[in-house]
This record gives sequence, C-alpha cells and structure tokens, in this order.
Amino acid sequence: MNNLRNNTPVKVFVSGCYDLLHSGHIAFFKEAAKYGDLYVGIGSDSTIEELKGRPTVNGDQERLYMVKAVRFVKDAFINSGNGLMDFEEDLKKLMPDIFVVNEDGYSPAKKSLCDKLGIELKVLERIPEAGLPPRSTTSIRSSGVCQLPYRIDLAGTWIDQPYVSKYHPGWAITVSLEPIVEYNERCGMSTSTRNAAKKIWPHSLPLEKPEKLAEMLFKYEIDPDASIISGAQDAIGICMPGLVRHYYNNAYWPLKIESVHDNDILQWLEEHIYMVQLWPRPHGLDLLKNTNINTTNVKKLTAAAEKAWDAILEKNLPDFAAALLDSFKAQTSLFPAMIDDKIKKVIDSYAPETLAWKLAGAGGGGYLILVSEKPVRGAMQIKIRRKENGL
Repeated sequence: MNNLRNNTPVKVFVSGCYDLLHSGHIAFFKEAAKYGDLYVGIGSDSTIEELKGRPTVNGDQERLYMVKAVRFVKDAFINSGNGLMDFEEDLKKLMPDIFVVNEDGYSPAKKSLCDKLGIELKVLERIPEAGLPPRSTTSIRSSGVCQLPYRIDLAGTWIDQPYVSKYHPGWAITVSLEPIVEYNERCGMSTSTRNAAKKIWPHSLPLEKPEKLAEMLFKYEIDPDASIISGAQDAIGICMPGLVRHYYNNAYWPLKIESVHDNDILQWLEEHIYMVQLWPRPHGLDLLKNTNINTTNVKKLTAAAEKAWDAILEKNLPDFAAALLDSFKAQTSLFPAMIDDKIKKVIDSYAPETLAWKLAGAGGGGYLILVSEKPVRGAMQIKIRRKENGL
C-alpha cells in the first residue's frame, strides 16, 4: 500500500484467534490492508482456551506461520498478554494509526484504549470475497463439531431459583440463539450448561420434543454435592427454539412453559436486539454475597417479565424497552454484584442511542444486550433459532 500520513506509511492493526484459517479471515485481512501496512496480533493458545473453553485446533506457532504467509499481511506476532485485551501492550509498542475490528470483535474497552492512545478504531462488516460463501471459524467448526444453540434471557432472570421464587412466583423469558458466534466462557450465554449438553449430544440436539430435552439436560447438569444449582432457564433456553417463557413457584423446574414461533415476532426481535461484548465474568465473583431478596423486589421482577411478554407479542417497542429496563433494575436490586462502575460506564456510553439495556445472564461481565430502533455502532444482531421439523 502507498497510504501515507505525514510521509510515513500508515500502520494498521488487527487481532484475533485465526484458528482454522479460512476465506473470511483472508477477506478481512484484504479489506484491512486497504488502509495501510497490516500487522496482525494472534491470540496465544492459553488465551483462547481461557476465553473459549476449548483448545485450539492449530497451535499458535502454526497459526503465526500461516498468517505471516498471507500476502496482505506486513507482519504478525503472538500477543503477549491474556484475556480479551491480550494485545494491549503490543498495541502500545506498535502504535498503529488504525485498529480494525469486525462487528462481533468491537468492544467498549477497545474503543476506550484507542481513544486514550490516539488510534482510530474502524469497524468493518463481514463481507465475503466475491463469488465465495460467507465463512467464520464458528460455522466451520459447527459443520463438523457442534451446532448446539446458546440462549439469552430477556426478563425475569433469577426467578428460576427457588430462593427467589418463594417470595413471589413468576416468569422467566428466554430466546434460543443459533451459534453464529462462539461466545466466550463466563459470558452469560449459558456456556456452562451448553458444555454439559455437549457431553450428551456432541454435535447437535436430537429431533425429539424440546421440553423433554431441556428437562433431561437440567437433571444431567445437577451436581448432588453442589451448594448452588444452575437454574432451569439455561437448559430451556438452549433446548427449546424460538421465544419461550417459563413459570416458577418455589421449585427448580417450572410449572408451565409457553413458546412463540411466529416468524414475524421472532424477526421483530432480531431487528431490535443487539449485543456488545464486554469481558468474561471475573473468576471468584460472588453474586450471592450481598443480596436484597424480598417480596417487594421479586414482585417488581415478575411484573416486568409479564409486561415484556405482552409487549413482544404486540411488537410494541417502547413498552418492551421499558419492561426490559424494569426487569434489569429489579435484577440488580436483588443482586447488586451483577453490575459495577466499569459496567455502568459502558451502559452510559450506549444510553443516548438505545432504548434499553441489560446484562446477559447473571452479570459481572459477558455481553451487554441492547434494545434499539436502529443499528447500534459496533454491536452485533442476534439470530433466533426457529422451530424445526414440526417439533
């Protein structure tokens, strides 16, 4: 490239795993290299296993060799740090002019770091090379490894625990997601329950009644020696397609379950729900250390879930946004450790351009769920799993 700034070649930086190198990676490198000399930071084996909960297919030295061989790449190296920001010290040393990310690679932490260092952060859409199909490591792994869904909770989180629902019964609302992104561990996307499901169904869910599969998974995951039992909403959200609500009353398994498979409603949700990557929930975070579980707060949680459900069925965006906010406020009133100043700062940065927000799962990190009338900068949309084969 002949791109110059102040008579100096423009430096461009990208960072990622680049495991199972494919045409989508090459197209990304090609697009990023249009802005200047491209430098690639590669996540180490230990970093990827920590974040993804699985070992890499190709080791970091092999991945480094392959990335360096790509003609669009000026140079590449193994990132020296760990975690989601494993490239931070390398970025400070390289001091590129531009840091390029894909939509699912954007995070407020990256934006904050770039602003601090005076580096431009540029977000690219995933556009395949002309004539080639869209590719991602997740889709390639899924074709032969695992197609199990993830889930997000929209309202009523925590009501699936008897120590909450004993104060007042109510609904939890979940949505089953296609695995178009390989979400990080400890991210509020029910990855621990999904990992348990892999032990029963390594590749995909059986073609059986989803509610029965959910009950089977829930019972399988229960550790008789554990002091804390994962709620049933994780198993239900993974196994039951579409939009689902489940009603709890001082018991681990819901008394009733209702599903929505209307494509217009599911598509409406897909058009208005966005997600932003934060960071994995810190190891050792005790969400039960300081709680305010009482009838008043639990009633607020259950009322918000009912309001959210009605708003979704009516496709009423203002009411849905208000209910989602009410649910999140009730959740964080019950469990204050779900949110801290670092998370509040991210929420504040999105508040002016969105209608509502909540953390996926139990909070502490993971993913920030946003509700918006229009696309949100640096955020990715969801893909809801549809009902299959009449099941």
